[in-house]
Amino acid sequence: MTVDAVSPPSSIYTGSTTDPATRKQTMDSEVFLKLLVTQLTHQDPSSPMDTNEMISQTTQLAMMEQLTTLADNGTEAFALSMRQAATALIGREASYKDADGASITGIVTKVSFDGPIPQVTIGGKSVALDLITGITSTTSPAPASAAAA
Repeated sequence: MTVDAVSPPSSIYTGSTTDPATRKQTMDSEVFLKLLVTQLTHQDPSSPMDTNEMISQTTQLAMMEQLTTLADNGTEAFALSMRQAATALIGREASYKDADGASITGIVTKVSFDGPIPQVTIGGKSVALDLITGITSTTSPAPASAAAA
């Protein structure tokens, strides 16, 4: 009876193992599945993996994918809320501190979404949304006598 030669296990990295810059640096679902398949492929036939352990590992994979999706959705929701907040400032008076620490106030005339943080234009100067220190309404409130009538 002849026995076939055993080949070494394949690499879990996506790139060349000789170049560390191309190795995968995060544990994503692709790496997790490769590890699981490698573990199943090279298990001892006389002592196979416990079914409960395999179910546990696949459950961990599913949970990891769901948490990644949840984190991505949270990031998208935050970006959307920043855009909505910036858009709501158009036509309103806003304040910010310049590089010298002086408070500058002006009307928001434009909003730009080019970068990661929305930029609002106040008095011709582009200011990051997170640098806004105050907002006031440009419309005057109705007189008290008109409100009572």
